[in-house]
Amino acid sequence: MSETVMVQAQPQRRQGIRALSAYKSYLLLMIAKMVSHFGDSIDSIAYSWMVYMITGSEILMGTLFAFNFIPGIAFSLFTGVLVDRWPKKKILIIAASGRGVIVTLTALLYLTNHLQPWHLFIFTFINSTFQCFSNPAEMSIVPRLLPKELLLTGNSITASATRTAELGGLAVAGGLIALVGISGSMLINAATFFIAAILFLGIRFNQAVKSAVSPNGESPPKAAASYWKEFLSGFHYVRKQSMLVVTISAGAFVNLCLTPWNVLQPVYVKEILHSGPFGLSLLGISLVTGMVLSGIYISQKGSAFKKSTLIVFGYLLLGVTYSLLYMPAFIGFYPLYAAAICCFGMGFAISFINTPVSTFMMETTPHDMLGRIGALSSMIGTCTIPLGGLIAGYAGSVLDANHVFLIFGILMMIPGLLLLTQKKFMSV
Repeated sequence: MSETVMVQAQPQRRQGIRALSAYKSYLLLMIAKMVSHFGDSIDSIAYSWMVYMITGSEILMGTLFAFNFIPGIAFSLFTGVLVDRWPKKKILIIAASGRGVIVTLTALLYLTNHLQPWHLFIFTFINSTFQCFSNPAEMSIVPRLLPKELLLTGNSITASATRTAELGGLAVAGGLIALVGISGSMLINAATFFIAAILFLGIRFNQAVKSAVSPNGESPPKAAASYWKEFLSGFHYVRKQSMLVVTISAGAFVNLCLTPWNVLQPVYVKEILHSGPFGLSLLGISLVTGMVLSGIYISQKGSAFKKSTLIVFGYLLLGVTYSLLYMPAFIGFYPLYAAAICCFGMGFAISFINTPVSTFMMETTPHDMLGRIGALSSMIGTCTIPLGGLIAGYAGSVLDANHVFLIFGILMMIPGLLLLTQKKFMSV
């Protein structure tokens, strides 16, 4: 499958949505991500509720959530080097198709009452392995489709667009589950993966924005460089980039703190808020709405601020709103909607962290190393999640979920406060 070069005229350098209109392949990538995220948001409600009903155990739920990140820790460094060597478009197509197959198999087993907890561990491991390839490939392909000055705009708009798609999926999830059941909702998610794979086929690399890459958008071959030399070069590069070390370390800690939220949502909704799938959907909608609005704001106004300012603000706001999830249990009326407001604040904060961090990495990392650096960043960032999953599962078995959220929300503020004291970081 060839990756044909398409030469496009340089657009006028401006910020905002209109600035991206000349970069058709980037828009195609964004649409593919929107489609798959729409399906994922439907699946997130159906799958989490399915796991809760099958296992009925906070500890087993936490263990399964932690297991989801084992491939990322074990394989990311190796897949990063391969992503830098292999055609990125083919990686995206194969990964999306593979995930579609696994989700289809999961849905069919559940439909026929043959799905067992051990199946969930196997399918989770396979899907996460596909993500070890697709995530660094997506990061590596973006600077090949957009010029540097449009990366913040492109990343912000893509984040908002994909979150909007997630919002749509969450809005219809409850109705779809009632209409076609859990298995039918998961089959819809599988279909979106196949659609995304077809859309990836249309990507063409823009000659005008490539730098030190070959005509098919890949890095030129390095005959003398061995696999292990390239593998180790990622470590050496990050070690010399103190700002990358700081942001990656802070991200790993935040992932640890957010894990209880991801694990204990069904428990929180059922036992604290006294709701069901509707409540789970509402909290997800509120979270994603906050992400969408903050993403739109950053795409239009983010360039007026230092990236460090955006990141620190995001960390502090995320910690405060996360902690406030403790309060709805003591509100006598509409506790679900009080929790939804907190989730909106969390979502609003997340874009202020993720978008500037990913943009900084894309701006400062050589194109031919983005796969390795992205994979290394992902591996370090997710190392703490299995630990967080196990902690969340155990903590949820001895404490109410809202008490767990309070504790980890307070811990969440620590990176923001520490980063404020780093003069070099605050200059970014």
